[in-house]
Amino acid sequence: MAQDEDRPGVGFWGAVAIGVGGMVGGGIFAVLGLSVKLTRGAAPLAFALAGLVALVTAWSYARLSVAYPSQGGTVTFLYKAYGPGLFTGAANVLLWISYIIMLSLYAHAFGSYGAQLFAPGHRGLWTHALISAVIILVTLLNMFSVKAIGAAERWIVAIKVLILTGFVVLGMAGMSVHRLAPSQWAGWLPVVAGGMVIFVAYEGFELIANSAEDVSDPRRTLPRAYYTCVGFVIVLYIAVAAVTLGNLSVDGIVAAKDYALAEAARPFLGESGYLVITIAALLSTTSAINATLYGAARLSYVIARDGELPSFLERRIWNRPLEGLLITAVLTLVMANAFDLSNISTMGSTGFLLIFAAVNAAHARMGAGSRFKTAMAWGGAGLCLLALASLLVETAMRSPAQLWVLVAMLGLALGIEVIYRGVSRRGIRMDTDTGDVPGGP
Repeated sequence: MAQDEDRPGVGFWGAVAIGVGGMVGGGIFAVLGLSVKLTRGAAPLAFALAGLVALVTAWSYARLSVAYPSQGGTVTFLYKAYGPGLFTGAANVLLWISYIIMLSLYAHAFGSYGAQLFAPGHRGLWTHALISAVIILVTLLNMFSVKAIGAAERWIVAIKVLILTGFVVLGMAGMSVHRLAPSQWAGWLPVVAGGMVIFVAYEGFELIANSAEDVSDPRRTLPRAYYTCVGFVIVLYIAVAAVTLGNLSVDGIVAAKDYALAEAARPFLGESGYLVITIAALLSTTSAINATLYGAARLSYVIARDGELPSFLERRIWNRPLEGLLITAVLTLVMANAFDLSNISTMGSTGFLLIFAAVNAAHARMGAGSRFKTAMAWGGAGLCLLALASLLVETAMRSPAQLWVLVAMLGLALGIEVIYRGVSRRGIRMDTDTGDVPGGP
């Protein structure tokens, strides 16, 4: 769908804000403590390795977004490369499940940080109460006041980036660098796998693809926006991890795993700094839940319009896909309260590494350009799969039971697609002339 000539398009900074807002949501607040638990003093390196995978994949997204601008984003890329087969359908369902996992991660972070504001004796109860409350509240906001909260998104992005930048600048003054020395690192496999467990903190850059058709001068703007937002977030995450380790011991970070960033602010900012970071975490995770819930609801609607999910998810109430919204919210409530942070993060990273491997391969299959660029695209797919392999090996060594959770997640995505195709006999109905997924405004 071509951009309306009477409507100003999304500019460079607007596209960067979409990408940064998608990445710097609840991810860094949720997984920072987990990264230190897995990698010890090598947490900044783990964030760098995960960022490298994201940057390589962003190159494929940038080129595909220019070639096939549509609101479908990842869904469109997979369809264009692989057609309306079982693989595409299962990958689209896996993408939806991965968004639900991300929502669970953000809600878990909200509950963990919020519970610290209450008496220590009942924090477990408060964590689950706040997890449920924020999911229900944001669902209601999306039903009745989506425009009001949407209008504040850019300001929220600016505030949380400003707070994290302030944390880095102020924390560098008195940080102890000996905890970052190689002698303090975990082994290479835990470091690489630890980076992949926390890969979910980077996944939001692909949201730029969903706004590609609204971007002004996309051939020039989109690549710059992708590389700028991913590059900036890599530097920010490395700095945040380094400052956290420089101001709080590894044991202290692990003890406060679910709210490590706030605890790390206490040594150099005192109780007021602890409170500011906690409030920033609550604001960021709420913002991330809102954006991801809206996007996941629309994704379920788009996939249903493709014929890959039940047709009732196509129905609109008040001109919005509310049935998909409610189903997504209910599934998030169950997952966020049933699984721990490590399980949620591992599932989310597995889902997105598989999806990103498929997108990189899609770029190569559809012609990345020269032989060198095609090799780069295949290399990106291989890098995602290598990252996934390291994650699975380390998970098998650390917590073998988690592998069954991953198998169940992948089996669910494939099973939904196989069973639904067999029962419904519905076919994919994507507009192959434009590459648009039906259901866009």
